[in-house]
Amino acid sequence: MPSALSPRLWGAHLLVLVLVAAAGGLGWWQYSAYQAQQEAEARDLTEATPVALTDLMGPDDPFPARSVGQPVTVSGAWVPDGTVYVSGREHDGTEGYWVVTPLAVGGAGEPALPVVRGWAPEPEAAAAAPEGAASVQGWLQPSEGTGAGDVDRTDDVVPQVRTADLIQHVDQDLYGAYAVLDPDAAPNSDLVAADALEPADLAELPEAAGSTGLRNLLYALEWVIFGGFAVFIWWRYVRDVTQGGPLGAPRGVGPGEPRVASGS
Repeated sequence: MPSALSPRLWGAHLLVLVLVAAAGGLGWWQYSAYQAQQEAEARDLTEATPVALTDLMGPDDPFPARSVGQPVTVSGAWVPDGTVYVSGREHDGTEGYWVVTPLAVGGAGEPALPVVRGWAPEPEAAAAAPEGAASVQGWLQPSEGTGAGDVDRTDDVVPQVRTADLIQHVDQDLYGAYAVLDPDAAPNSDLVAADALEPADLAELPEAAGSTGLRNLLYALEWVIFGGFAVFIWWRYVRDVTQGGPLGAPRGVGPGEPRVASGS
């Protein structure tokens, strides 16, 4: 019988090392993503020093997970035709709408960041969308994904602040994020006065799910199980080859059957 270190088994040893290393690396990557999301949710950045949006992300960048709630400053030009009204948002116990207008970062025609200007009981009660150049400050939030679908794409009412929904209302690219206007920030004073909207502060955001990052954690466990399964298959194969199991038995001889001597 060959030993576990015979050249015949080197390929199996190398394969299991590659599979276990890959499973371990992918599992650690998913676990790190889970930890990052947990830490991001636990951090309160709302009172941090404002930074320029362009210092945190570009229009094609994924949302920086550790920057949820970070105050950002944005300069550009309003896109009034892209204004939408997000339904199902409460203010002082009354259900109404968020008023969201994109701000083209850097100037007209550039990719835009949706800005939640405030809250209104009905879309008709909101002031006309602002026009021209502006500089505002708000709390950065990731694009929502509650699963609610936009049942009527012909109006300006949407169920969530989701890039895939908002992109239908503008002629330019959108950032994968949005900002909730800080009503007390100095750069917003003129806009807040002109809009006369109720503030849409972070206390009115939908509560974060208790399962934040759970999918990444489950993926990490899945990769651990895969690595363990690969080790189990390798162990069975090596055992069978070295101990004369189903894979190591001579041809024509079943496991457990005695060999019959010839010529007697």
